[in-house]
Amino acid sequence: MSIIQDLISFILHIDQHLIEIIEIFGIWSYAILFLIVFVETGVVIFPFLPGDSLLFAGGTFAAQGAFNLGLLMLVLFVAAVIGDTVNYHIGKKLGLAIKPNSWIGKLINQERLQKAQDFFDKHGGKTIIIARFMPFIRTFAPFVAGASRMNYRYFFAYNVIGAVIWVIVCTMLGYFFGNIPIVKNNFSTVLLLIIFISVLPAVISFIKARFGKKK
Repeated sequence: MSIIQDLISFILHIDQHLIEIIEIFGIWSYAILFLIVFVETGVVIFPFLPGDSLLFAGGTFAAQGAFNLGLLMLVLFVAAVIGDTVNYHIGKKLGLAIKPNSWIGKLINQERLQKAQDFFDKHGGKTIIIARFMPFIRTFAPFVAGASRMNYRYFFAYNVIGAVIWVIVCTMLGYFFGNIPIVKNNFSTVLLLIIFISVLPAVISFIKARFGKKK
């Protein structure tokens, strides 16, 4: 339980944790952010790591001079592209062979994986772009794409486009708005709002699917 509480604390107080990371690790902070984004997008059993909120916070600190904005965006972009690429190949190799009752199957949230599959079936390749802004589905989408044997060149194109849009939008929002007093003084609330807006499309899709089945 403490692990979950620590994770929630890390996400909601990511500004404070980033300050600590920057003060302790200096230039290596880029590598730490790279690792977090890579794992969140590339390892299907870690969909709960911060994504949008991390990029927003990174942009906020770039505006303060703690990060070089161009280098930060490049690092985050490369991490996002490589993460989705690795996840795709994991899904292609293991996706169809994973049994829900196996040890790895138990580590993967089957319900969320199914939602990602349904979302993928509905939106096709665009899912890779749309999912960038949707926690959990962002992690499962490339895995599902690999398991579904989506053409790799087709996937990679959407992967790159989605990563560019995701990094630019989230980082620049933090860069331009993160240090506004009302945002800075209510940073945790803003992060919760970002997470809520991110999951809203999935919630709407889920509600439509439920009502659609009842008709």
